[in-house]
Amino acid sequence: EGEVPQNEIATVKITKTVNFSDSNNFPAVKGATVIITDEIGTTEQLIETSTGIYKTQKMKGEEGKTYTLSVKAEGNTFTAKSTMPKAVKLMGLKTSLSSFAPPGASSSDNYTVFPQYIDPAELGNSYRFIQKRNGELDKSILIANDNIGNGQPNTRPIFSQNFDIKLGDTVTVEMRCIDVPLYDYFYSLNSIQGNGPGGGTTPTNPVSNISGGALGYFSAFTVQKGSAVVK
Repeated sequence: EGEVPQNEIATVKITKTVNFSDSNNFPAVKGATVIITDEIGTTEQLIETSTGIYKTQKMKGEEGKTYTLSVKAEGNTFTAKSTMPKAVKLMGLKTSLSSFAPPGASSSDNYTVFPQYIDPAELGNSYRFIQKRNGELDKSILIANDNIGNGQPNTRPIFSQNFDIKLGDTVTVEMRCIDVPLYDYFYSLNSIQGNGPGGGTTPTNPVSNISGGALGYFSAFTVQKGSAVVK
């Protein structure tokens, strides 16, 4: 996993895969050569700050720039590219009673969150949301694009299964503007986990933007945060 957040240093996490039947204990890969280059040729080799975790010391993500990742590890070479989109302004959060009642109930006391932003006129904007309730992280994959509602104020809530938001809770949302390949990665991962249309697909690997045979993703993204108390 490689991330280049807006105005923050880049971080790359490298682990080995394990068999499907094994526990999710992924061995870290140490001693790799990890390099990130931006579109104007600025290059930095990342420092291994802890086992399998590599970070830039100077380079920080900039809106609109394209970044290339190169990883050499244990005789293999992997590359990836990601463009940080222009930021779409997060204007706040609204909450509303959920329209989805639990089975057997006539109404719901759960709330959903509506990020307030206006999608740009051009088609192809993609978004990822990181949601917390009273500091607790929602582990669901929360993504959206503008295939519906292109160029319009957002009217879609963050729809999350098994994450109940109640009256009085404090909700925080980080909105990330991501490029299309990263949206495709998380969309396919969500489908594999059984949360996409049709309730799941035949087990396979998600669509990765990393070439050379590695799984995972490399993403440059903008970062904005908002919070609201459910009233």
